[in-house]
Amino acid sequence: MEILQDLHPDVDFETEEHLVDDKILDSFDIVSLIAEINDNFDIAITAKDILPENFNSAQALYELIRRLEEEA
Repeated sequence: MEILQDLHPDVDFETEEHLVDDKILDSFDIVSLIAEINDNFDIAITAKDILPENFNSAQALYELIRRLEEEA
């Protein structure tokens, strides 16, 4: 959540469910998120994981991180 808030402090990430669909997050934001998540959680988000549904909400991102941690 902190990583998202750093990108866009004006967005309510707890309730927003269309971050990509509503163009709240752009491609630069996604690249920044991937880099931060990879560093902070010691996981690798690969090209196959870069899908809008994985980045549309904080919950979707959380689920992606949990899944990748379990696979590691």
